[in-house]
Amino acid sequence: MLIIFDCDGVLIDSEIIACSAGAEMMTRLGHAMTMHEFASRFTGIPSADTWTLIEAEIGRAIPEAVREAELQRTRDRFAAELQPIAGAQNMLRRLQSDKCVASSTGLVALRRNLGLVGLLDLFEPGIFSASQVARGKPAPDVFLYAASQMGTDPESCLVLEDSVAGVTAARRAGMRVAGFTGGSHADPTLPRRLRTAGAETILAKHEDVLDFLAGEGATIAPAAAA
Repeated sequence: MLIIFDCDGVLIDSEIIACSAGAEMMTRLGHAMTMHEFASRFTGIPSADTWTLIEAEIGRAIPEAVREAELQRTRDRFAAELQPIAGAQNMLRRLQSDKCVASSTGLVALRRNLGLVGLLDLFEPGIFSASQVARGKPAPDVFLYAASQMGTDPESCLVLEDSVAGVTAARRAGMRVAGFTGGSHADPTLPRRLRTAGAETILAKHEDVLDFLAGEGATIAPAAAA
């Protein structure tokens, strides 16, 4: 079995930063939006697709200079504030089964963000991005690409996702998927939305992830050996 992890909101607590920045940007553009509203609509979708959706909503193009300023603002906040999700590092160190990351974040930024929180080396070389395939989530491409690169059939993969787009992508790839709600951006509606999209179970913290994976036959090192 191959365990495929989404990154943002599952391994690193980045969505609270990115969605707060996105909501603030929408407000500056005259379309007031809360962080939770931004998260529920855009979490898990590649940034290029998010920009397209935002432009359609506000009815005008966003100049490249504005886009770059917003992205730099988010990058600066990541550098200052980004943390791993509580328990993620311990979970990954104890998980001995094959694992990889498949994220909507561009590959350069994905590797940078994992490095910022000390998780990069726990996945090398199994780090895959939607920037490497034709279509981002909710299309299945990045998950199918990750499985092929790891030499695993889709039906032997289990995905951990925090977004409706990600759960949908995993299901379209023919993979099992569990929903994760341990990110700071999660609101009370997230478990229901993930289940509706096709998540077979909902896991609220990384201790739950370890218990679930152990029950699925994954190899878990004893806590004393973590």
